Amino acid sequence: MFIRRTILKTAVIAAGFTVAALNVAAADELETLKEEGVIRIAMSGAYPPFNFVNDENQVVGFDPSIGAEMAERMGLEVEIVTTAWDGIIGGLLANKYDAIVGSMTITAERDEVVDFVGPYYSDKRAIFTKPGSGISSLEDLEGKRVGLTLGETHEDWARERGYDISTYKGLPELLLELENGRVDAIVNDSIAAILAMTAKGQEYEMFADPTTEPFGAGIAIREGNPELAAEMQAALDSMMEDGTYLAIAEEWVGADIR
Repeated sequence: MFIRRTILKTAVIAAGFTVAALNVAAADELETLKEEGVIRIAMSGAYPPFNFVNDENQVVGFDPSIGAEMAERMGLEVEIVTTAWDGIIGGLLANKYDAIVGSMTITAERDEVVDFVGPYYSDKRAIFTKPGSGISSLEDLEGKRVGLTLGETHEDWARERGYDISTYKGLPELLLELENGRVDAIVNDSIAAILAMTAKGQEYEMFADPTTEPFGAGIAIREGNPELAAEMQAALDSMMEDGTYLAIAEEWVGADIR
């Protein structure tokens, strides 16, 4: 696990090394964003209902709605960028976009290379199986094939526990693999998986991971931008205070998930 984390940290640092060196002497990025009038926010586009591509080829969901509202309160237009989840931090460090608003769990490892605004919602890890699978505890996963999204914190957790894992690009693929029996169980944030399976009428059984506490999802930005972080946090706080956040959450998730 130490080796994996070292490789991850080295990779994201390498991807953003040049821009990081330039940013040391640079002004806070908020000024540049205000001049350009646009903030580019990234997400996978494969995590319904938080972010996904609809039938009109538009990226929609809870995350882009939060990002767009935040941008508007900052006096900015928003541009949504979709990218593979396992390289999303490297893309941020390489200046391919300005923030990640993509349901990213705040972890100490990630906090070493990016700064976080938020959290803007909370969730808990859960394990999903087909009805009648006989899998009802973490111990039952031993010797079973476990599906996860590549690059998520759940992957690290599963590797630490020594499970036999397969990784995929996003939640839709995970659900399909479980439905077709190519994996025995999937591990995911509980809210997104429950809503996605309910929406498609997919039957499941679920149990929560008893070894971890609920976690917060944050908005990632490049380090060394306190003014940008403060303005984004102020926009997020005002959304939560005036009822806008709740309206967005109820539209896409059906509940207040703060």
